[in-house]
Amino acid sequence: MSVGSGLHTAGPLMEAPGGIVMEPDRQVLLLAELVGFMTKDTPSVQHVLDLMTPHLRELAGLTAATVFELDSESGLMAATAQFGEPGRRDQMVAGKVFRAAAGGPPVVSGQQMAIRLRIGGQTVGVLLLTGDALTELRAETISTVALHFATTLQGLFAEKARQFVAHTSSTIQELFEKGMTAGSVEEAAELLTHSCATAFRTEHASLHLIDNDGRIRYVYGVGCPDERLDQLRANLVGNPAIESPIWRSTIESGEPVLCNDAATAKVRPGGMAQTLGLGSFIAMPLMTGFGPVGMVMCGDSSGAREWSGRDRILAQQLAAEGALIMDSARMRQTNQQHMQELTRQAFHDSLTGLPNRKYLLDRGDEAIEIAMSTGTRLALLLLDLNGFKQVNDTIGHHAGDVLLQLVAKRLDGLIRRPDMAARLGGDEFSVLITGNPDEEAAVKVGERICERLREPFEIDGRPVKIGASIGVALFPRHATEIGALMKDADASMYEAKRGGGGVHLTA
Repeated sequence: MSVGSGLHTAGPLMEAPGGIVMEPDRQVLLLAELVGFMTKDTPSVQHVLDLMTPHLRELAGLTAATVFELDSESGLMAATAQFGEPGRRDQMVAGKVFRAAAGGPPVVSGQQMAIRLRIGGQTVGVLLLTGDALTELRAETISTVALHFATTLQGLFAEKARQFVAHTSSTIQELFEKGMTAGSVEEAAELLTHSCATAFRTEHASLHLIDNDGRIRYVYGVGCPDERLDQLRANLVGNPAIESPIWRSTIESGEPVLCNDAATAKVRPGGMAQTLGLGSFIAMPLMTGFGPVGMVMCGDSSGAREWSGRDRILAQQLAAEGALIMDSARMRQTNQQHMQELTRQAFHDSLTGLPNRKYLLDRGDEAIEIAMSTGTRLALLLLDLNGFKQVNDTIGHHAGDVLLQLVAKRLDGLIRRPDMAARLGGDEFSVLITGNPDEEAAVKVGERICERLREPFEIDGRPVKIGASIGVALFPRHATEIGALMKDADASMYEAKRGGGGVHLTA
């Protein structure tokens, strides 16, 4: 290309030595103004373009200009500043500069000039000028203007990178801190969904978890009405995750899927993208040490969105962090369930599921403390089954175990909460009654139990009849600690047994 070297005639007249009147060099003025502007401020790309535009209109008949920022990771260009009306071929013309040598001259196409913006050996963008006298611009003017734009773009890139790192770090740190306290996989998943919505600043975020068979078992959403979330759950829960093209893509690649325009993507009918009406989305697979466990999708319903290379990096980090906190939550949940089961086994009878003697003693101590502090009463009933040995001897021990289970079920159904039925061992049971019962009320409970236990049980298709002997002792009338109360109730139970069954109140 030939670059014009003549002076432009625009601008105020100046008097040189000897009385000669000269016009100033408009290109020199442009560069001087740029230097002054850049040293005083930290401008945006649009500010630099706005400063240049009046000069370039005079110098080169400028009618339009666009500054494209280059995403170094994706290789895509996006307009970051504009003057005039953009043309349909702008991006194509701007792209031609990449087919030319990096240090070569601008690329000219008709009335358009594409200038590569480079700094430090790196291309950061393209300046596209449209005008009818672009050849009037000198090479040094073009290169200096290009350097100012490149410097501005580099500064903005560095600031975006700093903000990205800060935003990513704070999001990941918050997710990690909260996630490491999650007591269940579902709680960790909900924290991750909120973090994704915050991280990408999207209108919506949703998540589904799968079971061991690959079916969706849990759905959660952020930023959507309850009725929309209910519809999403109805559409997905119980259905195979593999029916979703997005799920298949993320699981096969192990990488996030970034979709700028959901209208061009294959999505599951009634799935996240369709039900939430997303115009663009990011889908992240959750790959834990146990394999794929779910997927997070976040996006906007207001329209398409250009996702960047930074968004991809953030999605990868969130997916990895999410998988980590869900693994940790799963282990905590498993440990908690294990401890609960050990506790249950330690305090419950393995055959009937009722609380055992140890649980009764602990609960009795607590109940007595409460009764002492409130000035109220409580009652303890001990009962022994009449006829249990005959069932074992005539039908068998299997029938005896079944009978104990059926008795426990009837007892548990008879009492009100927080009263408690327990199995002490063999065919002996007890009932702890709180709520300030007097002697009459306690005896009535015992009589109701006797009456209910006299009703036939059916075991292996055979009717089985038994009875019960029940001893009743009250706090504080008969004893003031649980061990002594049990001894009194036990003595009264044997009195009832010697009398042929029924209820006997401690004297």
